[in-house]
Amino acid sequence: MIRRAADALSDFLASGSYELDVDARAHTPVGDFPVVLPEDQVAAPALPAEPRLAVSHGPSRIRPVRRGPISLAQRRLDRGEPFVVPEGHPSRFYHVSKRAFDLAGAVVLLGLLSPILVTVYLVLMITTRGKPFFAQERLGHRGKPFTMWKFRTMTLDAEARRGEIENEKDGPIFKNRRDARVTRLGRILRTTSFDETPQLVNILLGHMSLVGPRPPIGEEVADYEPWQRRRLSVKPGLTCLWQVSGRSEIDFEDWMRMDLWYVQNQSWPTDFEFLLRTPWSVLTGRGAY
Repeated sequence: MIRRAADALSDFLASGSYELDVDARAHTPVGDFPVVLPEDQVAAPALPAEPRLAVSHGPSRIRPVRRGPISLAQRRLDRGEPFVVPEGHPSRFYHVSKRAFDLAGAVVLLGLLSPILVTVYLVLMITTRGKPFFAQERLGHRGKPFTMWKFRTMTLDAEARRGEIENEKDGPIFKNRRDARVTRLGRILRTTSFDETPQLVNILLGHMSLVGPRPPIGEEVADYEPWQRRRLSVKPGLTCLWQVSGRSEIDFEDWMRMDLWYVQNQSWPTDFEFLLRTPWSVLTGRGAY
């Protein structure tokens, strides 16, 4: 009888659908037993969530709970660690020369645009009460987080008012063509893509490239399907196929496929093509909001 009871308890613990409720006044952790997907680059069946065990010196009881599956990518995302296998062009010479080109291009563009940059900065200093820049954590190469900079285009209470705005896009991204939080100057900056110019500093710091998929927000990536995370396998950029093809007019899955196309076709001819197409995309303002 004791053996049958022990076997039943063992089967229940193996299912992972429980947590051990211990007296918080006195207990000693024994360890964690995570169940993770071996590789998050391909789809895999859901596995039981991790059980956490502890030795308690006070009263304890086991109760059933519902817990979701855990993935290696999610764990690393939560810890701010890279979680995507690098892909893209295999040549080291390509990446070294691309980095040199990025540095030279960013310096030249900052020099050419400096009069406009200073003017926009001064106007925003007045209209935003001394907060002309918007800094946000984004995910870069392999999912490594970094701080991305933009000129502020929304009101200072934009995050608090997000619940008032309807999301017009599918997938985990959030966009609204007539977002009431965007200021008048901000709408002009967005239409001309001038709000993105502070990211030239991100390029100098090595966070971004002139050409590459746009860097996403972590909470969006948490809702990606495994195949969509591959867009993080190359360094993010200022312009890309999505940027020159209609931007926000493109639905989410097509956007992801465009970025994966770049991952598979990353090369100097592709980079130069996107750079040459970018000025016309900026002038037309198509999909910029």
